[in-house]
Amino acid sequence: MEIWDGYYEDGTKAGVDLIRGDAIPGGLYHLVCDVLVRHKDGAYLLMLRDYNKDIHPGEWQATAGGSALKGENALQCAKRELLEETGLEAETFAEVYSEVYYEKQVLFHCYVCEVDCDKDRVTLQEGETIDHKWLPEEEFIDFVNSDGMMKGQRRRYAGWLRDMGYLR
Repeated sequence: MEIWDGYYEDGTKAGVDLIRGDAIPGGLYHLVCDVLVRHKDGAYLLMLRDYNKDIHPGEWQATAGGSALKGENALQCAKRELLEETGLEAETFAEVYSEVYYEKQVLFHCYVCEVDCDKDRVTLQEGETIDHKWLPEEEFIDFVNSDGMMKGQRRRYAGWLRDMGYLR
């Protein structure tokens, strides 16, 4: 059983435990984090989602991520999810995006981190991912602008890339 902290819309803890799979009471939210991984050489990591996933099965995603467990803040969640889903660790994370998703009752935080590792060191998480690849920066930008990227990720990363001067 996975237990989450319940939050109010403003990001303060509500002092309520939420259980994954149970309905979230009205006015409460749970915390979800994503991490975009950039290698020191400028390449970006893509992970292929398992075909048995309920959401976006068999699609490439430019992230590791998931729900924060009880007691975790957003950054702790991002670090744990990065390690669980890729086997990679990073020390420096920059927030790219945050938003309240009202229809899903989610407080969403998206980070980018940079790693300096052997690119073959990526590990897959059983039931989550089945393959990975590194895209050079130019190919990643093309991917962000394509229908191959999940719609929500495209919106988040396109704004960040625009702010960084990579897109117009």
